[in-house]
Amino acid sequence: MTQSTERLSSALADRYQILSRLGEGGMATVYLAEDLKHDRKVAVKVLRPELAAVLGADRFVQEIKTTANLQHPHILPLFDSGEADSFLYYVMPYIEGETLRAKLDRESQFGIDEAVKITTEVADALDYAHRQGVIHRDIKPENILLQDGRPMVADFGIALAVSAAAGGRMTETGLSLGTPHYMSPEQATAEKDITARSDIYSLGSVLYETLAGEPPHLGGSAQQIIMKIVTEEAQPLTRRRKSVPPHVAAAVAKALEKLPADRFDSARTFAEALGNPGFTTAGVAAAPGSMGVVRNRLPWLVAGAALVTALVLALLLVRPPPADGPRVPWLTNLDTPDSATFEQGLAIAEDGSFILYGGGSPLGIWIRRADAETPARIPGTLGGCCPAISPDGQRVAFVRGQEVRIIPLTGGTSTLAGPGITEGDDITWMADGSIVGSAEEGDGLLRVTAGGGPVEP
Repeated sequence: MTQSTERLSSALADRYQILSRLGEGGMATVYLAEDLKHDRKVAVKVLRPELAAVLGADRFVQEIKTTANLQHPHILPLFDSGEADSFLYYVMPYIEGETLRAKLDRESQFGIDEAVKITTEVADALDYAHRQGVIHRDIKPENILLQDGRPMVADFGIALAVSAAAGGRMTETGLSLGTPHYMSPEQATAEKDITARSDIYSLGSVLYETLAGEPPHLGGSAQQIIMKIVTEEAQPLTRRRKSVPPHVAAAVAKALEKLPADRFDSARTFAEALGNPGFTTAGVAAAPGSMGVVRNRLPWLVAGAALVTALVLALLLVRPPPADGPRVPWLTNLDTPDSATFEQGLAIAEDGSFILYGGGSPLGIWIRRADAETPARIPGTLGGCCPAISPDGQRVAFVRGQEVRIIPLTGGTSTLAGPGITEGDDITWMADGSIVGSAEEGDGLLRVTAGGGPVEP
């Protein structure tokens, strides 16, 4: 038992006995526990410490109460929630079964009738919750449990509670709600107003995977997946699996429309289309010029990160070796010890001796040296992303919220270089000491000196 688990066991000892650790997700670690008052097994989900520190207990507990009122046969109920010894937790029933993800990993593809049945029942749960004003925001195979073949949607409203509890500080946490493969385009572009149609897109992506064996869009990184979600149409299901009935393929295509207004107006109508052999929809091919409209909405975060990373790697490949000897390649696993994924910016030292990268939400900036076996987080960068290395290689600039801050490579206390210089896109530390980042979309670039001062266009 780890020190953290021992602390948790002690903090919850009067209510729950922690039995084992079941797994870990993007926001929480899951434990199997015994409910001492009711003599039953439960699943205790504990928010990651970094996230809990940003959210605060009172607001999170208040927001999560909304989900306790959801009562539906395909929604996993919320038993309890609270704060204990700085742990933020919530409690749900322990299901003796498996997740849809586990079943997909084992079987790859489902029978058409089974896949449609599961989706229809999940859609019924979503329709009920949407009518109560609750949007899930993180529909994915990991959040759909199967009990004797019957789906149960877990973590209903948890993403909403986290978002509401963080308020305007969601950017500070670095947390992106939703899983890249199943994000709707409006989630991928960080739009503020997320509607029920976002859940419909995510459920359509899940159905697509259960039938095709893969999600609608794949990529080697979160940025690549998001880029495809925003700019590319999913391949028609009938090309991936010719036995899929035309009406099912048409319903999935409508659920996966880029514009929310072009999707089903409710989860119920999505379910009805799946059960209607006569359902058809217009072709999903993009009309001339339509991709330009979509691309115009593409945030600097996606386009800039992909372009800058590609250019940096290309330059490293094509430029000649340094005068003092041949270039020696080295391999690295960019995952952090906390299993966060490399997804929030990359910076490579001029001499190739280390790499900096954003380590996922909300872990901050990580450094991986060529002569070290594991990466390490730079102290003082919690909630930061998008690193840039100073010309002398001794400092790092990073984005937190809408601020650019500077800190020694060894960590410490960061200083403010400039407020409002960027909307979260990549930044570049120029040879003259200035730092350049993107302004709001369409407003060009902004510059500030590393020593602080006025922000200039």
